[in-house]
Amino acid sequence: MSNAVLKVTTDQLKKMAVFYQDYVVKPVPHSLFTAKKNQTTITGYNSGKVLFQGQNAENEAALWQPSYERTGAVNPPAAKKEVKKEIASKAGLPAGFSEWSVIGSDEVGNGSYFGPLTVCAVYASAEQLPLLKKLGVQDSKALTDARIMAIAKQLLQQVPHSVINLMPEKYNEIQPTMSQGKMKALLHNQVLNHLLKKIAPEKPKAILIDQFELPSTYFKHISDQKVQVKENLHFQTKGESHHLAVAAASIIARYYFLKTLAEMTEASGYPIPSGAGANVDLVAAEMYREGGLELLDKYTKLHFANTQKAIRLANR
Repeated sequence: MSNAVLKVTTDQLKKMAVFYQDYVVKPVPHSLFTAKKNQTTITGYNSGKVLFQGQNAENEAALWQPSYERTGAVNPPAAKKEVKKEIASKAGLPAGFSEWSVIGSDEVGNGSYFGPLTVCAVYASAEQLPLLKKLGVQDSKALTDARIMAIAKQLLQQVPHSVINLMPEKYNEIQPTMSQGKMKALLHNQVLNHLLKKIAPEKPKAILIDQFELPSTYFKHISDQKVQVKENLHFQTKGESHHLAVAAASIIARYYFLKTLAEMTEASGYPIPSGAGANVDLVAAEMYREGGLELLDKYTKLHFANTQKAIRLANR
């Protein structure tokens, strides 16, 4: 297991807490937040130290800062310099980017034990940007679920889009042979390819992915695909703040995710929550008592630590 440590300002720490709010787990003492994402635990301490622990610790830390102190890092110093160089080269977008005609893509649900992994791509032409602003399109994390549902229903009628809602059973079938990072990369590549075909012969001026891993890792993950969307492709953390296309994609993805949780609640008879906290373990334990792993397979991402927690609770 690799580790990485960042030292950030109070404002940066607060921004990180907002960014990871969908992945929050029970916090450790003296911390502002603790989250689990991409098989990595991220702990933001009140002192300003942020600790990344897990399989993708270095990649996750690199999203936030080009240089950081590593504890027990497996990569040699030369590799560290290469990571710094790559992050720096991808850190900025062209001038006027926010006013371009852009395809943006984002994903929802990768940090939630219950529910699907949902990936969406949206094409927002320059002419449509005023409409998106009027509809209230912004970072989905700043919107209530009710507002997301309302805006998304209008967006579905207004903007070309593509969505893949990877349900838990299919997710669990794929996961043993594929990391979540690769899974997300493949899904992004698929929705982008589908949307490009949908809007053809029109072409976006650029494509922006809300960055979840290093670009080099992303391209490695899609290297075995017959169609690889690479032309005019950009990566940016907090992509929704850089173009409304990503913000719209985030809203539509969240809409499908929430809609699926509601459908799961109706089908199972259990109040299906999002996230991966203690309340999730309690619901999962009840489901396990009723139908074991076979039932959980229909509704959860089984490789999460919540599965073992639920089993322990159920057997008390």
